[in-house]
Amino acid sequence: MNILITGGLGFIGSHTAVALTEAGYKPIIIDNLNNSDIKVLDKIAEIIAFKPVFYQGDCLDKILMLRIFDEQKIDGVIHFAAYKAVGESVQLPLKYYQNNIQSLCILLEVMQEKGVNNLVFSSSCTVYGQPTSLPVDENAPSLPANSPYGNTKQICEEILRDFSAVNPFKTIALRYFNPIGAHPSSLIGELPLGIPNNLVPFITQTMVKIREKLLVFGDDYPTPDGTCIRDYIHVCDLAEAHVAALFYLQKHENTSLFDTFNIGTGNGNSVLEIIKTLEEIANQKIDYQVVSRRSGDITAVYAATEKASKILHWNAKRTLKQALTDAYNWQKTAPSPKGE
Repeated sequence: MNILITGGLGFIGSHTAVALTEAGYKPIIIDNLNNSDIKVLDKIAEIIAFKPVFYQGDCLDKILMLRIFDEQKIDGVIHFAAYKAVGESVQLPLKYYQNNIQSLCILLEVMQEKGVNNLVFSSSCTVYGQPTSLPVDENAPSLPANSPYGNTKQICEEILRDFSAVNPFKTIALRYFNPIGAHPSSLIGELPLGIPNNLVPFITQTMVKIREKLLVFGDDYPTPDGTCIRDYIHVCDLAEAHVAALFYLQKHENTSLFDTFNIGTGNGNSVLEIIKTLEEIANQKIDYQVVSRRSGDITAVYAATEKASKILHWNAKRTLKQALTDAYNWQKTAPSPKGE
């Protein structure tokens, strides 16, 4: 089956292309290269032994999207393409609302016109805001988002819920926690544009001297060591969750479906715990400085994962140390950050 991956040369998209191929699917990739690199396509090809069909373009381009569906006979879609930096979304909210929401609406129009009804949507644990209890499960209310980025994910889920309710359309929204790591081959990994917005690539870039110093945003949170707590999941586990979700959609008998699943490990680790673990892996000290809190950050969030285990038959298999080791090994051979 031909599966369109929007944003397929990005961090999660590239690993999902590999996981789909290993599961017997054929990935078709569209990416506008705004926050990715065309060289990733060759790296994917090294891993899976063929080069996936690739379109350079934007999901906002409906004419291109229609052409892809016609040319490739798409059977299902995994939608990653979106802006994703929490801090930037606070500064540039309109950019996030225009891109993240409109691209989904265009994709749904195209899928409806072409009779394709299986969609796995890239959502986020940011839809929960600051949860009132932990671990957070899928029945927790979507509290007011702490950032425009988080709000776009909430709005997109609402659009999908409403659309699926009145159309023969099946959607699973996977609520990611914090993806880290890299493919064990070190051929693909996280390659952020310019200065990283995520913790682990900022640390690993500091370790290989691309960054002068790691900034820790706040050590006065109400947590055991004062730093934020997150659920860090290996990107290969996350990629495999998309395959499990797609398989579930295909075999689901109902013609209409909307459901949400947490994709995490069920464990929370603090910023300082991540730093300490990487110091142990690399046997070196990490130069960091504590600065004031960052707008849009929440104190702590980690997943209840029983629903994904029971219904999708998926569980995270890789450890935090394995994820951080893969991230560090990737960084040692990774190309220089784009946009520097």
